[in-house]
Amino acid sequence: MLRDQLNEALKDAMRAKDMAAVSTVRLILAKLKDQDIEARSKGNQTGISDADILVMFGGMIKQRNESIAAFTQGGRQELAAKEQAEIEVIRRFMPQQLDAAGVEEAVRQGIAATGATSVKQMGPLMAWLKANYAGQMDFSQVAGTVKKALGG
Repeated sequence: MLRDQLNEALKDAMRAKDMAAVSTVRLILAKLKDQDIEARSKGNQTGISDADILVMFGGMIKQRNESIAAFTQGGRQELAAKEQAEIEVIRRFMPQQLDAAGVEEAVRQGIAATGATSVKQMGPLMAWLKANYAGQMDFSQVAGTVKKALGG
């Protein structure tokens, strides 16, 4: 389970005195706790699933990429480097990212599974991809592949 991996990683980073990893894993655990609390208010007493945690990681990476762009534009390279280091720590807990061919194959499988035939049916296909490939692809970039596959 990802929760166990995160807790073990925190302990390992503390033992190794890797303060960048310690602070990043603590940020991840804090975000996870927030997500669990939100899930409890919706009736899910066990917290969010591993798939939801992977989606959370994707969101955290997206935020950091946006910060890197802003810091780079503002001439703050040291802050951009810190954000990049956080991304690298987060990626340690994610599955291997699919390459372009892997994404195209996943989209083909999703089209077969959902029966999508046009761009109007993109929503269910994207939901299927998120459920089956959480954390393995950047969904903001996958949308273009999906549109192309559906003739959009």
